[in-house]
Amino acid sequence: MVRLKDIAEKVGVSVSTVSRVIKNDTSRNVNPEIKRKVWLAVKEMGYTPNEHARNLVQSAESVQVRTRRIGWLASPRLANENPYFSKMFIGITDTLNEAGYSLLLLQPDDLEDDALFQKTVREQEIEGILLVDPIEKETLAELKKWIPVVGMDFNYSEQNVSIVDYDREEAVHKGIAHLVSRGHRRIGFIGSEMNGDLRGEKRFKGYRKSMREFNLDVDERFMIDSRWCMDQTYRLMKELMASCSDLPSAFMCASDMLAIAAMRAVQENHLSVPEDVAFVGIDNNEMAQYAMPSLTTVAIPQYEMGVVGAKVLLNQIADQDFRLDLRTLLPTELMIRKST
Repeated sequence: MVRLKDIAEKVGVSVSTVSRVIKNDTSRNVNPEIKRKVWLAVKEMGYTPNEHARNLVQSAESVQVRTRRIGWLASPRLANENPYFSKMFIGITDTLNEAGYSLLLLQPDDLEDDALFQKTVREQEIEGILLVDPIEKETLAELKKWIPVVGMDFNYSEQNVSIVDYDREEAVHKGIAHLVSRGHRRIGFIGSEMNGDLRGEKRFKGYRKSMREFNLDVDERFMIDSRWCMDQTYRLMKELMASCSDLPSAFMCASDMLAIAAMRAVQENHLSVPEDVAFVGIDNNEMAQYAMPSLTTVAIPQYEMGVVGAKVLLNQIADQDFRLDLRTLLPTELMIRKST
């Protein structure tokens, strides 16, 4: 077992200096280069932080150094431009502001770089972190040693970390069940891969599972890999109609935007939605109700996911002795509109 004394000997400083660095003791200044060497030794020697790190928030000393700042690891494009994540972001910020916390936007490099990891995490610039963008498993394991961590959405659904998400397979099942109730037997799928494999993506798994449940055939010709791109969805739907005279009567789509692009391609080919081809999306973003025709979709509670994610993290900050990883799946709701 690695001790503080071992780290002190490797760096060439006193045990008390190592202790001050690890505890983020600001009562006496420590040279930044010494801090860097201590943290490098911590990483190289595999030192596991003891109660000094875990109880920073609870100790009287920590009251003086608390930042009440939460990290949010997501690209600015996701937080500001993607409707799905921007709603989640608003739910997070509303909840944290009400609790007196602020949010610090982080990039993956902030956690992969040793110096930035030291400043951001080990020296408690943040008290906890919400993860959206993926990071290396080794970085996640190191992160969990120091601060509470909650994963948001699919990148962390299979990781050893608390997660707030929705059940993608169940969401697709609701869409397929609705289409079957409308008499559809030939149903295609529009989605994309995760980690390079369409068949490994949970919405696609839900599609195949639901089709089997309803004793429906899955036709490989009617599986469109959109690469999460509206332009590609539109183009591939055009190509499918040009090469196939027996289109399915409905498509289950992994997102609303993909459904809207495919609907336009169908309508430009002088077919009618839903009389010739029906569509169901997933998300319930603002565009869905204004599409022509309005889009039937499975609503994902993005704002509520942000609220719950923030509350789970705040609870873990308040009680860091509770180390169990929690998996929270929020419910979805079918919104029936004109496209079916």
